Amino acid sequence: MKQSRSSSFLINATVIGLVLIWTIPTVGLFITSFRPESAVATSAWWTVLGDLGSLTFANYEEVLFGGDGLANAFLNTLAVSIPAVVIPILIAAFAAYAFAWMKFPGKRILFITVVALLVVPLQISLIPVLQAYVAIDLNGTFLAVWLAHAGFGLALATYLLYNYISQLPREIMESASLDGASHFQTFTRLVLPLSTPALASFAIFQFLWTWNDLLVAQTFLGTDPEVAVLTSRLIGLIGSRGTEWHLLTAGAFVSMVLPVVVFLALQRYFVRGLLAGSVKG
Repeated sequence: MKQSRSSSFLINATVIGLVLIWTIPTVGLFITSFRPESAVATSAWWTVLGDLGSLTFANYEEVLFGGDGLANAFLNTLAVSIPAVVIPILIAAFAAYAFAWMKFPGKRILFITVVALLVVPLQISLIPVLQAYVAIDLNGTFLAVWLAHAGFGLALATYLLYNYISQLPREIMESASLDGASHFQTFTRLVLPLSTPALASFAIFQFLWTWNDLLVAQTFLGTDPEVAVLTSRLIGLIGSRGTEWHLLTAGAFVSMVLPVVVFLALQRYFVRGLLAGSVKG
């Protein structure tokens, strides 16, 4: 018993130690975001313990409401991320249900094709998609980046949701069919409510990807302040000489707030959704 307790204490202490080490850079970044430019340039962040009076909100005020403020970029990123999460989830949920519970010609081939798309790097499709957007005068609009994110995320969404939906009890589907429910009614009234963990898990993945994305946004939206997203604007905060670290750290924390809130709100579904289908025989 004593050996078991000592082993448990050692494991807990190791985990706590690793967590503390892992969070040190984040703590340093957070403290730096409240320090004035002169202090950031001349001393390390941990020296703030001897000069707490120097901490200021001026960095956040300049980042959010200054001449190159992030307030508009924050709203633009929100306008990009929400549809880019909702669109692929809706389409993938319908597709996953069809692959799991409907019979139609070529189903197996289509599903294999969807799974195969998971290994295709999105970078190789950027130029062809961009050329198509330019041809129809769609580039530089939110619709362009919504469609791009939806297309790039559909394969993973369909695969994850299929693994979950295909494991729902067959008896539920058969009972719904005997009661005269159509596939659409079964999907909307039974499958969607029961698939909340898988939907939430993919929503977290997709939201974090679209919120933190730079490559797709730069390609299809560009750097116009009217439509630029947070990641694009953060690049400019560092300054032409790479000296504006006090602003960059503040901007980084502004961009972190909403993803953290989304993850905490949906985390109870996260593990359940990730493990869906992992032990399927």
